[in-house]
Amino acid sequence: MKKTLLFFLITFLFLKTYAADTTKVNPRPLTMAEYDKAKTFTIKDLDKDTYAKVENTYILDRYELRKPYFITGDDGLKKRIDLYKLVAKDGMHELGTLIYYTNEKGKLYTALQPNFTADGKVWEKYFEDIHAIDKEEKNFVLKLSYVLSKEMSFQLFKAINKGKDMRSESSTYGSDICFPGDQEVAMFDGSAKPLSEIKAGDQVITIDPVTQKQTAVTVKQLVQHEAKNYAITKLLLISATPYLINDKQDVQLSSKVLQATPNHPMLTINGHKKMSEVLIGDEVLCFDEKAKSCKTFTVINRTETAGGVQKVYNIEVNGGSTFIMNDVMVLQK
Repeated sequence: MKKTLLFFLITFLFLKTYAADTTKVNPRPLTMAEYDKAKTFTIKDLDKDTYAKVENTYILDRYELRKPYFITGDDGLKKRIDLYKLVAKDGMHELGTLIYYTNEKGKLYTALQPNFTADGKVWEKYFEDIHAIDKEEKNFVLKLSYVLSKEMSFQLFKAINKGKDMRSESSTYGSDICFPGDQEVAMFDGSAKPLSEIKAGDQVITIDPVTQKQTAVTVKQLVQHEAKNYAITKLLLISATPYLINDKQDVQLSSKVLQATPNHPMLTINGHKKMSEVLIGDEVLCFDEKAKSCKTFTVINRTETAGGVQKVYNIEVNGGSTFIMNDVMVLQK
């Protein structure tokens, strides 16, 4: 249930991000007949062929010229995922993304993610096909979720920068361990305050990671770093809580977003990590102000970009090992 919800959510966000890219024109919908036909399309050599024509009607174009993803699970088995855009030659409409999944024995599975304009019945067929593969290939859905989340990051990066290649932009990867000033700190009185406005003497919340006991600690000083074009890591976290209403399964989704310099320390279920080392699927503790307790959120996306010239900040406090930033538990410097 949990991995299914995560997959649906990532698929939705991926397509929403793709649709928001102002460099693209909305394509025509993929029909059911085309969906069934396209699943039979093959690439002669996945290692070499980045472009192929089919029936002089369709084009298979390797997605963003991206190299294949090789994913090794806890079982030590290496899987491969290749993505190709399915393009209708007439009008050059992008109808969807063909997914070629090769297991460790060389067996190939094919799925076709429709474009965001496709009819609901086409989408239903896609999800049926995805779960049919998942029954044969353990954790296929999770592996595909990881790949889509990576591609969502890329599409979001392009959309934000309107297609501009930002790789040449310079950003600072220094030793500063800090946050942008607009990130909000949880205060002990129940309020939240932008980090840049914190002052010595303010009381903020610290939470013991083991006992989850909350106590007040006093800010000794706000540390301010000079304005530079800092590299900023951004995490998107989601919590899905299923529950029953009138014998029907419902789900409550909550999200958090945290930004910091890549080297700021985080506490995950897999131990201490720098922000830049946090992986898709990692779980972290977030604070629920209403319930006055912590709950686990899952990282579904991580991006890292030049944040633009700005000051960044950190706080020094008189106790504890954590504080709460944007409702997310982070480690003190």
